[in-house]
Amino acid sequence: MFRLASDLRVYLHREPIDFRAGINSLAIVVEQSMGLDPFQRAVFAFCNRRRDRIKLLIYDRSGFWMLLKRLEADRFHWPRSQEAG
Repeated sequence: MFRLASDLRVYLHREPIDFRAGINSLAIVVEQSMGLDPFQRAVFAFCNRRRDRIKLLIYDRSGFWMLLKRLEADRFHWPRSQEAG
């Protein structure tokens, strides 16, 4: 079982990304597009254009985790860039 700490901050990248992006590319998006430190205690979430997949980027002091979730028959509700939040 994989469990995240309850006090972790979660940041959503609202624009869809190219899902060929790996850990290094996502860390660059966190730094340059989101203006955040990818090494902080946080979870960075990304979605694809169809919103049927998400990637999570997490740093745990020994390296990065990249988790992928794919929905077979549904879509993730993902805020658009113009929505407040």
